Amino acid sequence: MEDVLTTQGWTLVCELDDIVPDTGVCALVDDEQVAVFRVGERALYALDNFDPNAGAAVLSRGLIGSIGDRVVVASPIYKQHFDLRTGQCLEVPEHSVRAWQIRLEGGHVLIGHPL
Repeated sequence: MEDVLTTQGWTLVCELDDIVPDTGVCALVDDEQVAVFRVGERALYALDNFDPNAGAAVLSRGLIGSIGDRVVVASPIYKQHFDLRTGQCLEVPEHSVRAWQIRLEGGHVLIGHPL
């Protein structure tokens, strides 16, 4: 299964059950760190793991929450908020990160290309 998904532009990174609800994990996709977030039971999001405000690869360890109707992760260092759908940094928009394609297939979490 993994070979087929990789050739179709998707990379198998883990099982859904490997991610505790309302937390994130880091995956290596094509030599890039991607922060993968599980919100609730089945909602998935993926962003670059690198926080440009702090200069560190830490976003996967941030706290998930919401600001208005936006689902966000707060960086564990300086607490800037990143929209999980778009990667936009709410406090410093010029420090936004890329969002990645993500999907769930048969309990497998798959990462595609940056959006």
